[in-house]
Amino acid sequence: MKTQTVHFGVFTALALLFSYIESLIPFHIGIPGVKLGLANLIIVIALYKMNARQAFLLSVTRIVLAGFLFGNLFSILYSLAGGMLSLIVMILLKKQNGFSVMGVSVAGGVFHNVGQLVIAMLVTESLNLFYYVPVLMISGLITGIFIGIIANEMLKRLRRLRL
Repeated sequence: MKTQTVHFGVFTALALLFSYIESLIPFHIGIPGVKLGLANLIIVIALYKMNARQAFLLSVTRIVLAGFLFGNLFSILYSLAGGMLSLIVMILLKKQNGFSVMGVSVAGGVFHNVGQLVIAMLVTESLNLFYYVPVLMISGLITGIFIGIIANEMLKRLRRLRL
């Protein structure tokens, strides 16, 4: 039990640290909502090192704390929508055992953007935002691949440490 608590604390601290680092990176390609998603690296790793319930709690904790520390209430709302949809999809795909870490991560990146787009459409009461779909799908694919590659390498190294 103590080990799980320590792991949860370390994962939370790392996710917050990555959220903070990402808030400092001037990564703007002119399209609202497109980010690297560095903190999602920790969520993907946690999905493979913890049970689904713990990964879910970690994701919610990270989103709420990062929102209060580095964002605002709207960022929490958008991040929760994207993060929860993304995590649900990743949990379901991981249970299928037919998807690699990369595949799970890519699906997570794409569905994170879907969740945020749905909330944006609800907030603005407009379906006109649907034109963002191709751009957000491509950005989710690219960031999902990036996060998936790193997560896969980290998981290989963590297996050697037996964490």
